[in-house]
Amino acid sequence: MSSPPTPSPLLVGVPTEIKPDEGRVAITPDGVRELHGHGVGVLVESGAGAGASIPNDIYRAAGAEIVATAAEVWERAGLVCKVKEPQPSEYAFLRNDLVLFTYLHLAAYPDVADALLAAGTAGIAYETVQNAEGALPLLAPMSEVAGRMSVQVGAHFLERHNGGRGVLLGGAPGVRPASVVVLGAGNVGWNAAWMAAGLEAEVDLLDKSIDRLRYVDQIQMGRVTTLASNRGQVERVIPEADLVIGAVLVAGGKAPVVIDEELVKAMKSGAVVVDIAIDQGGCIATSHETTHHDPVFEKHGVIHYAVGNMPGAVPHTSTYALTNVTLPYLAELAGLGVEGAVRRDPALALGVNTLAGEVVNQPVAAALGRAHRSMDTLVGVG
Repeated sequence: MSSPPTPSPLLVGVPTEIKPDEGRVAITPDGVRELHGHGVGVLVESGAGAGASIPNDIYRAAGAEIVATAAEVWERAGLVCKVKEPQPSEYAFLRNDLVLFTYLHLAAYPDVADALLAAGTAGIAYETVQNAEGALPLLAPMSEVAGRMSVQVGAHFLERHNGGRGVLLGGAPGVRPASVVVLGAGNVGWNAAWMAAGLEAEVDLLDKSIDRLRYVDQIQMGRVTTLASNRGQVERVIPEADLVIGAVLVAGGKAPVVIDEELVKAMKSGAVVVDIAIDQGGCIATSHETTHHDPVFEKHGVIHYAVGNMPGAVPHTSTYALTNVTLPYLAELAGLGVEGAVRRDPALALGVNTLAGEVVNQPVAAALGRAHRSMDTLVGVG
């Protein structure tokens, strides 16, 4: 019995990101060159890499075709690769024979889910690609960047002229350092705790997983205090904190609210909270999404930083870190199509959020309050 024919590679399109304050681009020139080695053509919108300090000529030299408009990228490509979820002006480009590979965060952006479902677009989300060990490989590098950035921005807004308490994270000889509380010991929280400890702050890292805390404790050897997360523990540490970093994650779903409004009221005047979970709804009750141009607001005397695309502030670093991990999956999708790629790679199958007008990722369906259809009824993959 002969095997089915190998599908023709999908043409990959990379448009300029149009979400406010977003300078990242979905592929590097090295990524373009690698795809060419797999026989995959790449369209790059002119200027797409400008925000990440990557000019057109470098993409062209790597083998990309530079096109003048986003419309041409969307119309010609069979697989559009982005960084952020499609914006309302891009919804008209969605269609039923298109594959979209990007961060979607549909639990936080239900309108995007509606647009994908109405168009019948195959929406594959970086943040729900999950390997057999439960790790989220395409979320990890941006989590690492956001975790490290959270300490920088927290320290910045603790300065008095920026509205904070006037506290230096590392203190000074004879002066107690700042108290930093990190909620969640995943990639975001671990990197935040590591950076804060490196600046000699006093760091409490909370998580429900004792195994995860044990791992951190072995690495940090007492430089970070690990605490089992529960309501009582949170209520004890938050009022004493100078800087709180919210780093909780539920893959594909909304972040749980860990700090309610009454607990925010109990915090010190001029304390700072950095809600990294805001792109999944936020883990602090008083948060709402902000932008890099207007990043903070004050509520109950507490400075809130809740930028939804934190790594967008360092787009050159972030673009290279992201392409390092997305490229193998992008090559699979372009070379095999959705059906062939998800049959081969169970991790990528978990990244498929929408397909043929259905929600096929169960946590995403639950977060959206929509019916879930198993993918095995559509492509033979459960």
